[in-house]
Amino acid sequence: MDTRAIDEPTVAAERVERAWRSILHRSDEVADMISARLLARDLDAYAEMSEHLPDDIRHSCREHIRRGLQVLSGIDSAKASAVELWRETGRRRARQGVPLELVLNAYTMGARVLWEALTEAAGRAGADDVPDTDLLVAARAVWSNLDVQSAVLIEAYHRERDRVHRRDQQRQQTVMDGLADGRGGDPTFAEAARAALGLGPGDAVACVVVIAEPGDCDPVGRLEDQLQRQGISSHWHVRSGVAYGLLSGRLPDEPGLVALIEPAAEGRIAVASSNGVHGFGTAFQLAMRSARTVPVGGGVVGVTDRLPEVLLAGDSHVTPLLIHEAFGALLDHPQADTLLKTLRSLLAHDGSPTHAAEELYCHRNTVMYRIKQIERLTGRDLTDPRDKMLLWLALTAQT
Repeated sequence: MDTRAIDEPTVAAERVERAWRSILHRSDEVADMISARLLARDLDAYAEMSEHLPDDIRHSCREHIRRGLQVLSGIDSAKASAVELWRETGRRRARQGVPLELVLNAYTMGARVLWEALTEAAGRAGADDVPDTDLLVAARAVWSNLDVQSAVLIEAYHRERDRVHRRDQQRQQTVMDGLADGRGGDPTFAEAARAALGLGPGDAVACVVVIAEPGDCDPVGRLEDQLQRQGISSHWHVRSGVAYGLLSGRLPDEPGLVALIEPAAEGRIAVASSNGVHGFGTAFQLAMRSARTVPVGGGVVGVTDRLPEVLLAGDSHVTPLLIHEAFGALLDHPQADTLLKTLRSLLAHDGSPTHAAEELYCHRNTVMYRIKQIERLTGRDLTDPRDKMLLWLALTAQT
């Protein structure tokens, strides 16, 4: 048996390891070349994530190339520490918010530059010292090593990203609960809330409450997409089956928000402007009450357009008393619905029987007759401002 054929792979592997060891002393030089190329291409992206990230990239490149060359040089003790380094890098980049694509691109570039450094060293050493067949073995080792690095890093990156996401979600939900409870008035809590939600001290804030109709699967999804397209950030939470969101960014006024939300509206929705995070609790309460005044079937309202309804909804004992005192015997009349419709039209037209008749498609004399009936049954005078206000509030409470 020709033992040379058996020993040749071992000898070739030893030659490759010697070749890698020949550039081990250049590990920092090679690493700096890699980090320079990375930062020349993606410096703005890295710097936008953190001003300290470019320095971290340079340090990380040195550590990775040193460990990688040790592994490729056959230093057994280096492999376990290299794997842990890849794993920790995946976790750290996930915490830093670096896109996985950038991380994997950096590893690929590192492998390419390492290969270039080896071929350059082999060229200087001469073909007899590092045969082409050995360079092929070395190339396979580099890319095989890259596959292992990438697999370890990707798994660690995804695990850490999921953990960070869960932690951030829990933190945001706690903050949203606190703001809805009115804790935004506490300066310490307000500062923590702004940090958790990515808000500046002077950022405009608004609250949106969504009461889903039966059968609505995801009333917030389309709404969130619509807001995002307009450059408005939103953070959402659910309390007692009601979804509410904190909006920030380029916010229009309350009527503008209503108009913006309407195309994507599902359910009963109310919008309330807030005086920063410290006023969010009040905005939430007002939006909640306003949403409950929206008729079944859905719609979008602004709190400032529903103040009478909100006032009436604030005390469950007021509404029955108001309706009883305002309408009196009218509700027991056989033509109660017609009389109430006439009353609503009259009040909408500032008491004008002519305009009310036009809206109701009847003769003006018919409206005048109904006015007398309404005044007799209610005991109210439709020319008296206070009686008109009371009747209007009672009609509003009935809606």
